[in-house]
Amino acid sequence: MDFLKDLWMYLRERKKWWLMPVIVILLLFGVLIILSSGSAIAPFIYTLF
Repeated sequence: MDFLKDLWMYLRERKKWWLMPVIVILLLFGVLIILSSGSAIAPFIYTLF
């Protein structure tokens, strides 16, 4: 959790608000890949890409 706090402080101090959507999208893709690796939803997710 210390990493998230440091990241938030960096974004706030340096006014790099444009990085927030990039980070959120990367996190969503990561969660999608983790959830689809061993589930029955995987064939449906692969058709999206």
